[in-house]
Amino acid sequence: MPDRAPQPVDRQLPTDEARDLISLVRDIAQREIAPKAAEEEDAGRFPREIFTLLSESGLLGLPYDSEYGGGDQPYEVYLQVLEELAAARLTVGLGVSVHSLACHALANYGTKEQQVEHLPDMLGGGLLGAYCLSEPASGSDAASLRTKAVRDGDSWVLTGTKAWITHGGVADFCTVLARTGGEGARGITAFLVPGDAEGLSAAVPEKKMGMKGSPTAQVHFDGVRIPDGRRIGEEGQGFAIALSALDSGRLGIAACAVGVAQAALDEAVAYATGREQFGRPIADFQGLRFMLADMATRIEAGRSLYLTAARLRDAGRPFARQAAMAKLFCTDTAMQVTIDAVQVLGGYGYTADFPVERYMREAKVLQIVEGTNQIQRMVIARHLAGPESR
Repeated sequence: MPDRAPQPVDRQLPTDEARDLISLVRDIAQREIAPKAAEEEDAGRFPREIFTLLSESGLLGLPYDSEYGGGDQPYEVYLQVLEELAAARLTVGLGVSVHSLACHALANYGTKEQQVEHLPDMLGGGLLGAYCLSEPASGSDAASLRTKAVRDGDSWVLTGTKAWITHGGVADFCTVLARTGGEGARGITAFLVPGDAEGLSAAVPEKKMGMKGSPTAQVHFDGVRIPDGRRIGEEGQGFAIALSALDSGRLGIAACAVGVAQAALDEAVAYATGREQFGRPIADFQGLRFMLADMATRIEAGRSLYLTAARLRDAGRPFARQAAMAKLFCTDTAMQVTIDAVQVLGGYGYTADFPVERYMREAKVLQIVEGTNQIQRMVIARHLAGPESR
């Protein structure tokens, strides 16, 4: 039996334009992203030039309005683009997802004047965004954040520290959630902060087990002064804006997880059909064939789950429960599939000569970001049984 080259995912896309878009993404992924992924991840190198190329190709603002430089694409299509990018390199796929998350507040809650002034550069002008919600002492309990924004005339002065910020230190703008009122969710407001604002700095990036090419760092706000014109939405509306963004962001993480899992399965199939033991390909052995079948089934189920949620979103229907389900299932799938891929490759799977060990290390973080999978289970349960008793 000859070794079997991975076949592109057979996608159900709504338009010819979407099919052309996926072809463009695959070409960029194969030519510009995948060939350098292993070397650059090992070196911890952030591929800023790739994000510039994606911006120039119209791929950084796909789900947003073309009036401001976006791509007018439904989430159903945008998420499949993310999956393709993440399969080539998670640093890139997740980076695009985070950038879209950082644009969400202004695109959906900003004034017309704010959108005209800022969105074209954010969506297609080569800028890269960061989303600043989590803090050292408030991760899952985001409503307890402590970063403050104090009004001073026509300006706000921001003071505090954000943690676990993707693109911390390299972002051109940050969507920041800060406390402007009392305790709890109703005292939080959203702001758009330039990346070069005086008083804004980033710590040394975290040393991580995976995604070493994607900088994750604390971001410090030491008396950062911004005009009131950079406040997004009403005072006290910030937490609602943040939750709205996270519902969509969870779908981005789900799509990225399916991309990583698909890449791991492709490697496992190629290895199993080409590697011979006992005089025949190891793919002939039933135990391994069943493992590959289970991996493929999980991936297909995850893809269907995130696309169902995306189609609800595109139709303007509630999708928060389905987004939490997709994030939970797809990221758990990525973890299990990458573990299984390492097992299929045996000793080779444990070496850096093959990419499956990197996929396994990268998959773990997807169970944590944008709300841990324990939080996703809480969200799903609330939809089923109502809020917890106090």
